[in-house]
Amino acid sequence: MILSPKVKMNYGRILTNQNISIGLIWLFHVSGIIGIIYSDASWFIQATPINLSLSFILLMINVERSKKTFFLVLLCFITGMLAEIVGVKYGFIFGEYFYGEALGPKFMEVPFMIGVNWCVLVFITGFIVQLFFDSTWARVSVAIGLMLFLDLVMEPIAPVLDFWTFESGYASLQNYLGWAIIAFPLQLVFHKVKLKINGPFAFHLYFLQFLFFTILLLKINTLGI
Repeated sequence: MILSPKVKMNYGRILTNQNISIGLIWLFHVSGIIGIIYSDASWFIQATPINLSLSFILLMINVERSKKTFFLVLLCFITGMLAEIVGVKYGFIFGEYFYGEALGPKFMEVPFMIGVNWCVLVFITGFIVQLFFDSTWARVSVAIGLMLFLDLVMEPIAPVLDFWTFESGYASLQNYLGWAIIAFPLQLVFHKVKLKINGPFAFHLYFLQFLFFTILLLKINTLGI
């Protein structure tokens, strides 16, 4: 079949990296929600590292490719991993907690995916606030607020999914203060470097993570995991 130049141009507008990436993250997150609630929950939970890895890869595809991007990824990953290792070992950053098996391979009792998750959260919240605020301090403050808001939704469902569990059974104020303290320098560097992302990918990924954990939280008493 021979396509006219106009049709080819329309396909080109639709089949962009941004649109394909958004479609894939919607597919994976919605499939995960449906699978955990209505199908083989354990299989979909075990696939969490794949979902998170895909989200990270697609995020990187849609970010400008530069040395500063590579630097920020390393900074977020290493800082997040070190903070979590210290937190798990000594308990004075986030509180007394430990990680389960659902997030995959670990280093010093902390899943590598947690370091990846720190990267994802810093990047997507950083990109979102760039569009609404000009002040660096406003961007940093609101981005940290968005990270804490998402963590607030994640905490009740995390033990059910075998992500992590606090010894006390719930996340205390210390956990959220710890998040803010670790996130602050990462967000500050992020906004000083001024990375750019095209399109609404960051909005979609943040919304889907919020939607994923909110729906599971609403179903927490009927999951039967």
